[in-house]
Amino acid sequence: MTASYNPRAYREYFENDFTYLNGFRRNTSRYANRVALSDPDTGRQWTYAQLGERIDRVATGLADAGVEAGDVVAYQLFNSIEFAELYLATQAVGAVGSPVNYRLAAGETAFVLDKCMPAVFVYDTDLTDMVQEALKVAAHTPRVIVAVGDGAPIHVAGATVIRYRHLAADRVALPPLHRTVWDETVRLYTSGTTGMPKPVPLNSMIEIFSAHDVIMHFPLGPEDKTLNMTPWFHRGGLHSGGPNPTFYVGGQVVPLRAFDADRVLDLVAEQGVTFLIGAPTNLAMLTEAQERRPRDLSTLRGIVTMGAPLEREAALRYQQVLNPRIFNGYGTTEAFWNTFLRPADLPDHAGTAGRACTDDDVRIVHVYPDRLADPQDVVARDGNEVGEVIVRSPKNANAYFDSPDQEQSKFNHGWLHIGDLATWNAEEFVSIVGRKDDMLVSGGENVHPVQVEEALNAHAQVRDSLVVGVPDDKWGRIVVAYIIAEEPSLTVDDLDAHCRSHPMLSSFKRPRAYRFVDSLPVSATGKKLHYKAAESAATDFAAGLFTAPTDSKVAR
Repeated sequence: MTASYNPRAYREYFENDFTYLNGFRRNTSRYANRVALSDPDTGRQWTYAQLGERIDRVATGLADAGVEAGDVVAYQLFNSIEFAELYLATQAVGAVGSPVNYRLAAGETAFVLDKCMPAVFVYDTDLTDMVQEALKVAAHTPRVIVAVGDGAPIHVAGATVIRYRHLAADRVALPPLHRTVWDETVRLYTSGTTGMPKPVPLNSMIEIFSAHDVIMHFPLGPEDKTLNMTPWFHRGGLHSGGPNPTFYVGGQVVPLRAFDADRVLDLVAEQGVTFLIGAPTNLAMLTEAQERRPRDLSTLRGIVTMGAPLEREAALRYQQVLNPRIFNGYGTTEAFWNTFLRPADLPDHAGTAGRACTDDDVRIVHVYPDRLADPQDVVARDGNEVGEVIVRSPKNANAYFDSPDQEQSKFNHGWLHIGDLATWNAEEFVSIVGRKDDMLVSGGENVHPVQVEEALNAHAQVRDSLVVGVPDDKWGRIVVAYIIAEEPSLTVDDLDAHCRSHPMLSSFKRPRAYRFVDSLPVSATGKKLHYKAAESAATDFAAGLFTAPTDSKVAR
């Protein structure tokens, strides 16, 4: 007699057994002897079987440290073996892993610590000065602080401080754990309309769909070796050719601590890397390095970019010098990428963000001052009428952690309102034209003008400021500022020193040039018109009307 179909029993079986972590665990046996992780700095390699055992011992160490299901483990690390281990080990112990941007200033890191209140905080000792200041400022002190690297560990009252090499247990003794695909596994942070990081919770189902998306679109297989040139604390770093899809499909991950174009090209030639992933600025630097000293890049099956449109001439150059298979993904931390520009779309559609990904719905809807548009309220598909990009995808987060006001302004009946302004055409190719909230992107990092203006206006000799971005060949855009000074003695070096020492301003957000003015463009209600300033700033900058500080080196 055939058993009847029981939807509830099937759903429970699926929810319990098909988590992202279990997907990785399947590879520890079927691909037991295949290399999962290869450290280019030391030459060490870990097979899937070895990595699986290591993950369980790190997870046991976390449990021994008092970590329980649902606790947050934050880690402020460069792309590294330790990052990859914690990404999986936190899931193995039932915790929420929370990668933190290592470029944050001390005040911003303190904000993150107070927001997510981690039980354990792991940091790289190259960040010691900043982390030490952050822990002084933060109201929350993690129970356990773990130092990665050779630098002296920080000592914090009320916390147990250990080195990472002592974290892993000498045995595997994981506590009983019941987690489903709907439980939060990873909490990422993104910058939003306030300029401060917003926590984005992702569950195991989102992790799986993100992996599947990359596996489909590259496509990515067990034989591939990926190198992501951008930080893994970004969604595009972790989920686009980083640990997430590569470990899930059984491929090999090559962590890159810091981007260097010559180093990346050498690794492709020496180790047979098959996919490179990075921002358009990375591709520009790779192209220059390859033209200076050509390498054999024949193992590359594709290069994937994100974070900015690919202009036609740049795309043609990258295809000729680096690889004909150039992809460009467009999306956010909340939703990963939602449109994809494929090699077949180049060069005719270069400059657009491509079309919707396989599992995604993307629409361009009207913008209203007092409400979010209905998903059916779309603008004309004529490549001319401007509206807001909204997306719906199984890769989407559907909320922010502990940010109800921001959540209400972004999430609407299953749709995410990204805040980007765009047009689309009859074939639904999307072209980004700007942002509702005037945020700019420099070197792949989000910079919100209001946050930088607040920092500048804290200077005693600044009456007001207005921050925008101007085009830059290397970084896409660089931050510049218009300044109304209280005193004529104020100099750009004074302003640069003020920004360098400001506890809430990361280095990449610091203005690289200034122009002193008598007034700023404002609306009838006194609101600063950033888009007006952005139009004039590009012309003013090209004409040499902005002045760079004496030390104008762009430190990222």
